[in-house]
Amino acid sequence: MAIENPFNGILKTLENPEGSVFGKYYSLPALNDPRIERLPYSIRILLESAIRNCDEFAVKAKDVEKILDWENTSPKLVEIPFKPARVLLQDFTGVPAVVDLACMRDAMNRLGGDSNKINPLVPVDLVIDHSVQVDVAKTENAVQANMELEFQRNRERFGFLKWGSSAFHNMLVVPPGSGIVHQVNLEYLGRVVFNTNGLLYPDSVVGTDSHTTMIDGLGVAGWGVGGIEAEAAMLGQPMSMVLPGVVGFKLIGKLRNGVTATDLVLTVTQMLRKHGVVGKFVEFYGEGMSELSLADRATIANMSPEYGATMGFFPVDHVTLQYLKLTGRKDETISMIESYLRANKMFVDYSEPQVERVYSSHIELNLSDVEPCISGPKRPHDRVPLKEMKADWHTCLDSKVGFKGFAIPKEAQTKVAEFSFHGSPAQLRHGDVVIAAITSCTNTSNPSVMLGAALVAKKACDLGLEVKPWIKTSLAPGSGVVTKYLAKSGLQKYLNQLGFHIVGYGCTTCIGNSGDIDESVASAITENDMVAAAVLSGNRNFEGRVHPLTRANYLASPPLVVAYALAGTVDIDFETEPIGRGKGGKEVFFRDIWPTSEEVAEVVQSNVLPDMFRATYQAITEGNATWNQLSVPEGTLYSWDPKSTYIHEPPYFKDMTMSPPGAHGVKNAYCLLNFGDSITTDHISPAGSIHKDSPAAKYLLERGVDRRDFNSYGSRRGNDEIMARGTFANIRIVNKLLKGEVGPKTIHIPSGEKLSVFDAAMRYKNEGLDTIILAGAEYGSGSSRDWAAKGPMLLGVKAVIAKSFERIHRSNLVGMGIIPLCFKDGEDAESLGLTGHERYTIDLPSNVGEIRPGQEVAVVTDAGKSFSCILRFDTEVELAYFDHGGILQYVMRNLIHAKH
Repeated sequence: MAIENPFNGILKTLENPEGSVFGKYYSLPALNDPRIERLPYSIRILLESAIRNCDEFAVKAKDVEKILDWENTSPKLVEIPFKPARVLLQDFTGVPAVVDLACMRDAMNRLGGDSNKINPLVPVDLVIDHSVQVDVAKTENAVQANMELEFQRNRERFGFLKWGSSAFHNMLVVPPGSGIVHQVNLEYLGRVVFNTNGLLYPDSVVGTDSHTTMIDGLGVAGWGVGGIEAEAAMLGQPMSMVLPGVVGFKLIGKLRNGVTATDLVLTVTQMLRKHGVVGKFVEFYGEGMSELSLADRATIANMSPEYGATMGFFPVDHVTLQYLKLTGRKDETISMIESYLRANKMFVDYSEPQVERVYSSHIELNLSDVEPCISGPKRPHDRVPLKEMKADWHTCLDSKVGFKGFAIPKEAQTKVAEFSFHGSPAQLRHGDVVIAAITSCTNTSNPSVMLGAALVAKKACDLGLEVKPWIKTSLAPGSGVVTKYLAKSGLQKYLNQLGFHIVGYGCTTCIGNSGDIDESVASAITENDMVAAAVLSGNRNFEGRVHPLTRANYLASPPLVVAYALAGTVDIDFETEPIGRGKGGKEVFFRDIWPTSEEVAEVVQSNVLPDMFRATYQAITEGNATWNQLSVPEGTLYSWDPKSTYIHEPPYFKDMTMSPPGAHGVKNAYCLLNFGDSITTDHISPAGSIHKDSPAAKYLLERGVDRRDFNSYGSRRGNDEIMARGTFANIRIVNKLLKGEVGPKTIHIPSGEKLSVFDAAMRYKNEGLDTIILAGAEYGSGSSRDWAAKGPMLLGVKAVIAKSFERIHRSNLVGMGIIPLCFKDGEDAESLGLTGHERYTIDLPSNVGEIRPGQEVAVVTDAGKSFSCILRFDTEVELAYFDHGGILQYVMRNLIHAKH
C-alpha cells in the first residue's frame, strides 16, 4: 500500500521577486547530496519525478537512490519507474488510445468495476494533425479544399475524438487544421514547469509519436513511447525504464555562412549513429550552444529517433526563456519557470562558471565543420555532402539493390521516358524529381529555414527560373504562425509562383500523405521502370513511405527542397552545373539563388513576432466552424456501431477474467515471415494508402466502401479488422520465404501455398497453430506504432526472434504479450542455418516467478537444431505484463483490485 511521501521534509516554498508565493516544490539542493551537482540535467528531471512521486509502492526510496547514484548504477542497466507529467497524442495514435479507453470502460462495467475509474490521471494533450492528404496542391485554395476532403473522409473519426474530449476528464483535444503536434507542443502546449494546485515541478512528456523528442529542445524531457505504454501512463501507471546512460555532446564554434540547421541535424544524426546511442539520452552543452536558436535546437532534438537516442536534450537557459517570450507565453509564467529551475539546479547560466558534469561518453562537433548536405536515398542517416551528390547518385544507380543501390544496368541509366503532360511533350529520366515537399515537424517550426526557402524562391523568380509543371510541389506549415510570418515578409507570393502553395497544417508527405501524382507521370515511371525521386524537408525516407512510385527519397532543408524542385533532378552537381536557364536563356547557378546567413537572420528578426503566436493559438482554443458543428453522442460509455469501418471494438478484453492467464512458452510454431535487417514499422504496419488488391481493400469493398473512399491505414487505426489486414501489407516488404520476390505475401508452410500474410496467418490461427517471426537487426525501427505490435498479436504471432530491436517497438511487443527474443551476439537465422520452414518450440516456465529479465532461453526446431536466445523482457514489470497477457489487462486488473 502507498504511504506518505518520505521526502516531504524537503518540500520548500518558492517566492516570486515581488515577495508573494509561486508555490511549493521538492528541493534537490535540500537533499545536501554532492552527487547532484555532477548529474546530467536530464537525469535531474528523472530524480525530481521519483522524489515527488515516491510512495514506497509504485516508486520507492531505493529508486531515488539508484538515480542519485547514476554515475555507478547506469552502466549496470538498473530499472527505475518514471511518471511523466503529461501524455501527448496525435490523431493516428489518439484514436486507438481512446478506442482502448472506451473498450476498457465497457470491460470494467462487465466485470463489476466502476467504469468511471477509466480516466486519464495525468493531463493528455491530443492534437489532430496526421490528417492532411495532399489531394489538392499548387493552387491558392488548397488549404480549404484539402480540409473539406479531410472532414468528408474523417468525420466519424473526428467525431469520436470530440466525444472522447467530453467523455474523459483531463483530455485536451486540439482540432484538425491547427498544426503538427510537435510544433504545437513546442509553441503552445509545452509548460516547461507545471504549477498544479500550488506544487511546482518540471514538465515532462511521453508521446505516441517518436518525434515527441522535439520538445527536448525546449528543456522539457520528452520521448516517444508505444501507444500501449502511453495508455498505461495516462492511467497513472509508472513507466518502467532502464536508467539510461547519457552521452555528452559538446558543441563549439558557429555554423558557416549559408549552412542550415537541417545540414547540422543530418550531420549530428550520422555522427550519433556511428557513436551508438540506442537507449541513451544525449545531452548537448558547450559554448556553441549560444550560437543555436531554440528552433535549431528543436530541429536536432526532433531527429533523436533517427540517430537512435531516447532523447536529444537541451537544458533550459537564456535562449529558452527568450523563445518562451517570443512565442507569447506570459511574463509571470516565464518568471516562475526561471525562478523554479534556478532554485532546483535545473537552469544553465553560461555567464557563470560551469561545474563539470559526468557523462557516460563524450562526442564533440565544431559547428564550422558542418557543410551543406542531404540524406538518402532510403535512410535518414545516409548523409551525402551536397558537393558529392551527383557522384553518389551514379553509385546508387550502379550498386546492387539495397539501402544505397538500385541496380540499374549501365545501358538503361541514360534512358529517357517520353510522355505527354496535359497535352505538352515531357521527359523523365532516372533521378528526376516528381515530388518536392516543404513538410514535417523537423523543419517547419524553424523560421530560419522556412524564410530561407522563401528567399531562395524570391531570388529564383527574380532571375526567371521555373519549376517543371509535373513536379508535385507543396508547403505544409506546422502551425499558422508560419503563414503569418511568410505573409508579413511578403515572400509567400514567390513560393506560390513556384508551386509551393500552402496545402494544410499537419503531417503530409513525410508520413506518406503525398496524395496522387499526375497519372501521366505515374505511367511514365511504371511503364519505363524509372527511379523517380522525392525531395522533402522531412525526417523519414524509408522505402515505400513517401510515395509508392518514388524509389529515391532525399531529406533536405526547405531551401534545398526549392533548389532541387527548380533543378528538376537529383542528378546534378550544384557547384559546376546550372540549376536552369532564366531570363534571356542565361544560365543560373545554385550560388545565384542561395541566401547568406545574414539575409536570413534579418528577415527572421523583422517578421517573426510574439503577437503571431498569441493570435494563432487563441484561434486554436476556439476551434474552427466545421469542428464546432460536429455533433457527437453524449454519455461516458461509447455506443459502438458494428457497421463502422473507422471505429470498431477490439477483442483485447473479450474473454478476460479476473485471474491472469500466466506465462507461457511457444510449442511447434510455424514461421509466418522470415526477414533480414532494418524491417521498419512502416513495413510492419503501413500508415499510407490502402492498396487496391490488399486484404484490407477486400474487407472495405465487401462493406460497400468505394475505392476512392478507402482513405489511409493511418486514418483507420480505430478499426482492428482493417489494421490486422494491413499488418505486413507494405508493397516493398522483403520476406525471405518468397526467395527474392518483393511484396506482402508469404508461404503457408504446411501447404506450400503463396498467400497474403493476413490469409496465411488466419489459416494458421484457424488450425490452432502458433506462429513466430524471424528477423535481423533493428527490427521495428522507425515511427513508434502500437499497431506494429497489436497487428501481429491479432495475427496470432507469439514471438519475434531478431538480432536486435528498436527500443519502443520492443516495449510495444511486450505490451501486447508477444515474446521478444534476441539471437546471441554473432548469430542470426542465416548463421544458424534456419530457413523459416522449420517448426519452433520456445521453452518458458508457466510460473512467471521462475523467469528472469534477460535470461537465456532454449529454442528447438523440429529439424533437430537447438540454439539459445536472450529473452528481452528487460524488467520485472514487463514480466508482470506478460503474466497478465498484456499491459492493458494488467492495468485493468489492478484498477478492479484497487476498488476492493
